[in-house]
Amino acid sequence: MEQRKKIADSIVYIVLTVLAVAFLVPIFLVIMNSLKNKLYISTTPFVLPNGDSFVGLKNYVDGLTKIHFFDSVGYSLFITVFSVLAMVIFCSMTAWFITRVKSKITSGIYYMFVASMVVPFQMVMYTMTKTADALHLNNYVGIIVVYLGFGAGMSVFMFSGFVKGIPMELEEAALIDGCNPLTMYIKVVFPILKPISITVAILNAMWVWNDYLLPYLLIGTKYRTIPVAIQYLKSGYGSIDYGHLMAAIVVALIPIVVFYFACQKYIIEGIVDGAVKG
Repeated sequence: MEQRKKIADSIVYIVLTVLAVAFLVPIFLVIMNSLKNKLYISTTPFVLPNGDSFVGLKNYVDGLTKIHFFDSVGYSLFITVFSVLAMVIFCSMTAWFITRVKSKITSGIYYMFVASMVVPFQMVMYTMTKTADALHLNNYVGIIVVYLGFGAGMSVFMFSGFVKGIPMELEEAALIDGCNPLTMYIKVVFPILKPISITVAILNAMWVWNDYLLPYLLIGTKYRTIPVAIQYLKSGYGSIDYGHLMAAIVVALIPIVVFYFACQKYIIEGIVDGAVKG
């Protein structure tokens, strides 16, 4: 029995190692080629930089300057931070309400949120764009409302599962002590939601920060987020300077990777608790 368990564990480790390498190799190739001259990227993409191909940080300086990188970082950071804050605050309150207030209306609202998770963005992007234009949401502030709408389905679903595991006695004790519902939520419920809140924040931050299609459709080139700005690293006749492109991609990845590693321990805990409890 132990021998079979060791063999099974070894197979799992081998499979996970292969998957890890498969995911990391493309990232390594992007970093490696971001340090090479664009001519060598096309001819020898899998060869390490040498004395002829190595250009140091030139691609980073030129590429980031060309796309006005710091302006794009400002727009991306503003949209990501406030979109995530809106999702965490409003979706947690919504989940708490529809979980605690048992009625046909709240059940219907819950299933509408769940159903929205399976609706592909491409199905609604045309009507969404027209509606956003009519409501004057086609700017870097209005797009936060659109992100809240698209992210609410998954966020409410995860928060609802977690709220079901919070003992009702805690809330009843707060009411006896004189708390109104809002005060009870702020002082009692929301602190307990910390693990799932961080999980929801991480998942939505990665989505919003890396999203290209929604910002391109709504705010276009007027307020370029990082993914939209990187797309404009093209020269005449559609040719692309891959050195500049890969350098910009590497720098764009750094903030979200740092954020992920700083909070990664909460991801599995929050997903499991949010999906299983209750």
